[in-house]
Amino acid sequence: MRLERIDGHDPREVLAGLRGAVHGAGPALALGEPAHPLPDEVPAGTALVITTSGSTGVPKSVALSRAALTASALATAERIGSGAWLLPLSAGYIAGVQVLVRSIVAGREPGILAGRFTAETFAAAAAGLSSYENGARVPTYTSLVPAQLATVLDAAAHDASVAEALRSFEAILVGGQALPVALRERAAAAGARIVRTYGSSETAGGCVYDGIPLDGVRAREVDGEVQLSGPVLADGYLGDPKQTTRRFVVDEGTRWYRTGDAGEVREGAVRVTGRLDNVIVSGGVNVSLDLVERIVQTIPGMEQAVVVGVPDERWGQVPAVVVETAAGDGPDALARIRDLVAAELGAPARPAGIRVVAPLPRLSSGKPDRRALAAQLAG
Repeated sequence: MRLERIDGHDPREVLAGLRGAVHGAGPALALGEPAHPLPDEVPAGTALVITTSGSTGVPKSVALSRAALTASALATAERIGSGAWLLPLSAGYIAGVQVLVRSIVAGREPGILAGRFTAETFAAAAAGLSSYENGARVPTYTSLVPAQLATVLDAAAHDASVAEALRSFEAILVGGQALPVALRERAAAAGARIVRTYGSSETAGGCVYDGIPLDGVRAREVDGEVQLSGPVLADGYLGDPKQTTRRFVVDEGTRWYRTGDAGEVREGAVRVTGRLDNVIVSGGVNVSLDLVERIVQTIPGMEQAVVVGVPDERWGQVPAVVVETAAGDGPDALARIRDLVAAELGAPARPAGIRVVAPLPRLSSGKPDRRALAAQLAG
């Protein structure tokens, strides 16, 4: 099957290509910036080759079949319902792709937020999505990253149209990174129906909703790592059989994806605590930056804080809290953070300081660019 490369910046171009790829009538699509040149041909059944953001390592080109993309869309509809979808995300990443695939599977034209994301453009796009069939309102859905949700919530506090837009969706999927508890509580107070999603390009997008795997998806914990299986799994990494073998393993006839995420699975529910590789050694002690970040984000005003490791002459590396505004800066704020982190994780995990970086470097997916941020602070 022929592989067609598009840049992913135009969501309507991606939508047109996906229609052919998902229905098997057109070439497979290649999105993202691969680390190595991709072949002109891919195995039959492949619908999409999407290159991961590479936020914590070398970009990997994930090959997804029509069956995997469709299975994800159908399982989502089974869990939260079917209706009209609004795309406020980049169409070049798996979360945005799946908004389009769900629309294709549902036989509906998606709403597309054009231009820069703001609370006002989000509200206008949400209003334009409203429609009726046989006198009944068609349910609407959308997907956001936490930073977008925070932007909308800030505006909703004083803009009735934005507040109404939030409440209008049957469900708002929020993924891409951990959703701070404080942000989730703000959303609930505003009347937004939030569904926390967990997954990756290798699982055709989010496949665990509010901690519970979608129908057909299974989760397990092996040596502290969360592993996933089911019809949503990618075929592997195009042109990298060694990495494919390492990350996709077969156990007693079942194929599992090793997520690289630390967590646990209890009574079918998945709890992710962070990346296994997002760990620094501070004074000889392993410190999970993800766990530190989650604690920091429980503090009012710190919901969007990012924690990275920075060099330290005495300890080797120490955690540092990064914010975009100085509102939470100062000795009192740092003392509170250090006390809270020490109480939960011990003294070696205490952040050494608060750095203000504006604007915070982000990937086009909306996630903080941790590698760029760490390099900037180290310099």
